[in-house]
Amino acid sequence: MSLLVTAKASPVMDAARTAPTILVIEDDPQIAQTLTTVLEGCGYRTLWASSGADGTELLSQARPDLIILDLTLPDRDGLLLTPAFSSASSAPILICSARGAQADRVLGLKLGAADFVTKPFDVDELLARVEALLRRARRALPPSDPLPDIRVGDLVISPKRGSVTLAGQPARLTPTEFRLLMVLAAEPETVFPRPLLAERVWGYYDASCDHTIGVHLARLRSKLRAIQPEAGYVVAVRKRGFRLARTAGSALP
Repeated sequence: MSLLVTAKASPVMDAARTAPTILVIEDDPQIAQTLTTVLEGCGYRTLWASSGADGTELLSQARPDLIILDLTLPDRDGLLLTPAFSSASSAPILICSARGAQADRVLGLKLGAADFVTKPFDVDELLARVEALLRRARRALPPSDPLPDIRVGDLVISPKRGSVTLAGQPARLTPTEFRLLMVLAAEPETVFPRPLLAERVWGYYDASCDHTIGVHLARLRSKLRAIQPEAGYVVAVRKRGFRLARTAGSALP
């Protein structure tokens, strides 16, 4: 089971998590790795559970936007979990299983699943189904007031548009770079250790996150400096983590 650390929510922290969260409940580590890699490569946040019990716990803690559910789990049949998940969450359920018999497909849909994909699956088809389910779920949500733009020095971050400008010039950021910047901008001058950054951006932390965060922040700094060479908003604090300076200051080494 992937680690999940909950934190007290704030409006800005929520904005940093605007990328949809997808809970993958899959007991095969290789398939789970494929799913999470593909989904995160498209900008989604993912959580992974390897059993029905772990999936139930994560569902109650994380409030995902979509659930990808295997039927053959070590502790429970996914078909038995489907109605329980449907009652506990408004997140659509996409069953992804090698059990592709018509009876399983029909029963899964009747029990509350929104869609069914048979293994082995085509990645492009699975992503298209994920996007369609999330789009349908968004249409069903009541309209909400957009969060205001966040301004830190010459940086302007727009949660509504998912855009960043520096001194009036657009910065072309990846979804991960944008989320990292949003987390740092939530509390300027606050030092964020790498584990905390990982938890707020991806919902979990393990040792592999240390290098990944450093790479993304270095690219973020490079993109900001391409617009404003003296920009040094993202600051590395030796042996402690990273912070966002209120004005351009010391940059990453």
